[in-house]
Amino acid sequence: MTHKIHGHIDGPIVMVGFGSIGRGTLPLIERHFTYDRTAFTVIEPSSDHAVFLAEKGIRHLPLALTRENMREVLSGLFPDRKGFVVNLSVDVGSVDMMALCQELGVLYIDTVVEPWAGHYFETSKGNAARTNYALREEARALARRSVGGPTAVSCCGANPGMVSWLLKEALLRLAADCGRAVAAPATREGWAMLMRDLGVRGLHVSERDTQITARPRPAGVFVNTWSVEGFLAETFQPAELGWGTHEKKLPALAHRFDHGPGYAIWIDRPGGETRVRSWCPTDGPQYGLLITHNEALSIADYFTVRDGETVQYRPTCHYAYHPCNDAVLSLYETSGAGVLPAAHHILTAEEVVSGEDDLGLLIYGHEKGALWYGSRLTIERARDLAPGQNATGLQVTSAVLAGMVWALENPRAGIVETDEMDHARCLEVQRHYLGRIEAHYTDWTPLKNRINSFPEERDDSDPWQFSNFLAN
Repeated sequence: MTHKIHGHIDGPIVMVGFGSIGRGTLPLIERHFTYDRTAFTVIEPSSDHAVFLAEKGIRHLPLALTRENMREVLSGLFPDRKGFVVNLSVDVGSVDMMALCQELGVLYIDTVVEPWAGHYFETSKGNAARTNYALREEARALARRSVGGPTAVSCCGANPGMVSWLLKEALLRLAADCGRAVAAPATREGWAMLMRDLGVRGLHVSERDTQITARPRPAGVFVNTWSVEGFLAETFQPAELGWGTHEKKLPALAHRFDHGPGYAIWIDRPGGETRVRSWCPTDGPQYGLLITHNEALSIADYFTVRDGETVQYRPTCHYAYHPCNDAVLSLYETSGAGVLPAAHHILTAEEVVSGEDDLGLLIYGHEKGALWYGSRLTIERARDLAPGQNATGLQVTSAVLAGMVWALENPRAGIVETDEMDHARCLEVQRHYLGRIEAHYTDWTPLKNRINSFPEERDDSDPWQFSNFLAN
């Protein structure tokens, strides 16, 4: 099959990190870009893939980037102020990386605002300091100082990332299905007013991963379909969500932030132990984990309607994640033991015998009730599209591809989040890799489906209050 070339990367390519997502992104770069293949470097402390990289003619620097060595290492790789940093690592500070790339004049992309090592589990400064709100506000402050600089795409994976593009497409679909002929808005304010005018109260990034293997999970091994380190870090951060203007009261243990625009709240308990009721077309009603994610914050912020400094409208937004069954068991075991696991294992495409990753937006509160809109990618289709990748990984790596294309076509956009990018162009690049993109309307609300009755905090007058979603 012939794959479309989406552009030429002028200058060196430096990939930081070579875990499952890095290994899946590399073949997409090889397929879709032309570049100097002698000027590709992978920075990765492990030597596990040194032979593979050498066979491909890719230079391997077996070291971990730190605050102390980052400038020296990267400056030496970009002597001519051109090139691309593809940061797919853990424990490497994204904000510092973006700031350096602005100085070096090179393009940049990552999938998360990652802190330096130790941040996620450091509680001495208080739990509020460990939130994604704190990390995002640092990145947004840098973005305001970098207008017109080299493009750096922040938080561009499946989620955060692809879901922001699908959300805009979903809003246009919802408007059409409600009999409203609207063109795609050209500004952030226009998109926010469209969401408000459609009556949207909030949305979940609703995901169900059903990929399984024929081999039982070994006790003591944390199994997942993507980065174990990344998943563990976010599950032990505080639960966090964008906070809508329709909400009547904060949940128990919840706090507002005392700095910045205040578009979010955090809950003083780990997201991996905080359950919410949600809905996904895989099986319908389900529990999800209220894992903190950048898109829960960026979407709520982006779709805020203001009159001067006064917030008139904002949707509630959070992640509702049901990982693969092996990851659920692994997290249960880890949380119960109170000790981080020493052994990690990521399910390869060859190991997975069946299942899919359904990832989309559950948009609720409008005249049609709730709409789930997203990607449904089976393991069989993922193997056909990109050998060696499972369904979860391909949704991430194809978003990295789309973000890189957009950056090459818009090289002086400064630091941007995916909400600020051309969703139609990005999905045009990525759609080939997403399996079935489907829309499902449902009359489900979080007040439905109780096996029996126990005392709980609920609001029967308004099914879309967050208190009705929260299951703990």
